[in-house]
Formats: sequence, structure tokens, C-alpha cells
Amino acid sequence: MKVRTLSRIAGIVVVCLSSAVNRTVPARESVVPSTPVTPTGAVTLTSSSIPFSSFASPEALAQFMHDIAAAAQAPALNSSIEVSRRYYDAINSDRVERLKRLFAVTIESESIAGVPTDVVRPAQGVSASNRHRVLINLHGGAFLWGAHSGGLVESIPIASRGGLTVISVDYRQGPEHTFPAASVDVATVYAALLKRYRPQNIGIYGTSAGGILAAQSIAWIAAHGLPRPGAVATLCGSALELQGDSAFVGPMLTGQAPAAKPLLLAELPYFKGANSQDPLVFPGVSNIVLTGFPPTLLVTGTRDFTMSSVVRTHALLVQAGVDAELHVYEGMWHAFLVDPELPESRSAYDLIARFFNRHLGG
Repeated sequence: MKVRTLSRIAGIVVVCLSSAVNRTVPARESVVPSTPVTPTGAVTLTSSSIPFSSFASPEALAQFMHDIAAAAQAPALNSSIEVSRRYYDAINSDRVERLKRLFAVTIESESIAGVPTDVVRPAQGVSASNRHRVLINLHGGAFLWGAHSGGLVESIPIASRGGLTVISVDYRQGPEHTFPAASVDVATVYAALLKRYRPQNIGIYGTSAGGILAAQSIAWIAAHGLPRPGAVATLCGSALELQGDSAFVGPMLTGQAPAAKPLLLAELPYFKGANSQDPLVFPGVSNIVLTGFPPTLLVTGTRDFTMSSVVRTHALLVQAGVDAELHVYEGMWHAFLVDPELPESRSAYDLIARFFNRHLGG
């Protein structure tokens, strides 16, 4: 009797709860999205205003507004290469002067195995713990510009903050050269450095195109039988094509028109004739290649159009069993760390220095 009674009571409770739910919760079919969504999941954004991140620094907001104004003067990607190189060299040369006032370093030009480089060291000398370590820097610039001045922008703060030698490589670029010219140049410098340093004491890093080239270089080095370096950092660019959400959202968050299609690396002059499914071009397409990566640092920003590529690369590296570390800076745009006055840039410099200090051999 007791069991039967309890069963009846439970049934009544279920019926009552079901009725209450049905009265208070609208049917799913009645919910209409406020933004149109296609059957393929594409969302059409109407006019909206997205404020600058409240988590970003005041210095970042000032730099962001400066960059938005300056962007109107930038040459188009298909402009004369001479015009583009003069334009970006002027910007990077100004950054170099600002960096020199903030970070005391020495700079020497040196040809290493026939490849032009700039060797940057802290003015007070390399720290005792880093005398047997060296970093290779690979500058950004869409594989079109950035030689010398762009490389110094990325090398000066890391050499100073890290207390070690940074060698910035002026690798061959498009349109005069095509893939794999840059990978060959990096491997040539790396092989020469192996005569002076153990592989585990050599790190490679780069920003934007340089971050992509850093990932390519790890794949190229392995494919050509050279020992694996101690660590790599891919900043605002990594081991995959520039696709995903940020390829569309990133440009809008930096004041550009909505992108009808992503800016694909494969369409740049340097990659003319290259196969986008070749793991030497995009190492992220091969799990086998990724398993050979050393400890990897990945850095991007929430407004960076390469963010999705970087985040996805990190996920694939973790799946491949690689010691991979991802840092996403709130409110930051593509290659934000080239401007040294930002607190976010200073944080990134220290992050990079600590990462290599932790992972390179003694």
C-alpha cells in the first residue's frame, strides 16, 4: 500500500511540474533570432557599436585611435613594393628610435653564412645565465617588408628584457622571392649557429609573418634533418591559414570594412605556387609534423584578425602532446607589441623573455 501510494503521489507531482513548465516556458519554435542566421550558420550583423575594451589600458586606447587615423594613409597591399617598403620602414624606424630610448642595446650588422642579420645585445652585456643561449628573430611584414628596421623593433626589447643575444634575420621575401626562400634562409642561419650553440640553447620567435615563418622553420628544420631548437614563440601568426571567426570579425574591430572573405596567406606574392596543404607551408595541417614541435608560446589579441588561427594552432599542438602556452591579450589588435609604450606590450616582452629563460637549456 505504501509503495502504491508513493507512486501515485510521484505521478501527480510530475504532472503538476510538467503543467507548470508548459505554462511558463515559451515553445522553442517561438524564439526568433534578433540577427539573421543562414542555414550554414552565417550571421549577418546589422549596425552595432562595440566599445573599446574596458580591460585594455588607456595607452592602448590612445595608440588604437592613432593607428585608426594613420591607416587611411597606408598603401594598399597591392601597391608598388617600393612604396610599401618605404612607408613601413619609416614607421618601423621611428619605433626603433623610441625603443632605443627605453631599452639600452648594442646593434651590429653581420652576415651569417651569407644571410644578412642584425645582432642585438643588451648594452650592459649578456647575463651570465644566457651566455650560451641565443634567439633568432623573424620580423613581420606580410613576407613583403620589415627587413632591418622591422626586425630591430622586435629584437631590441627582447634582448634587453631577456639579457641575451637576439639575431634578427633579413630573410628573402616576395615578390622577388617565393616559398621556401625564407625557410631556407632561417635554416641556413640556424645551421651556422649550431657550430657555436647547442640546439636546446637556441630559440626562434617572430611576429605576424615572422610568427608564421617561425612555425614553418620548425617544420623545415625537422624535414631537413637538423636537430630541434629548444623553444619557439609564434606571435600574432602561427601554423595555420588565416581563417576562422577572427578573420572576419578582427577587421571590423579595427575600423575596417567587414571582410567578404579572409585575407589568405596563400594569396600573398611570397606563396605563389605553394601548396596550402603542404605542412612545410602550414605545419598545422599535419599532426605528425606538430608532434615534433618544441615547447611553443603563442600570443594574440582579441581584435587580431589572426586570433582564430593562433588559438586553433594552440589546440592542435596540445592535442599533439606539445608543451604549448597560449596568451590572448584583451582589446589588442594585430602585432600590438611593436609599440613599446603600451603596458600590454611590456607585459608581452616579459612573457617572451620568461618563456625562453624557462625552456632553453643552460
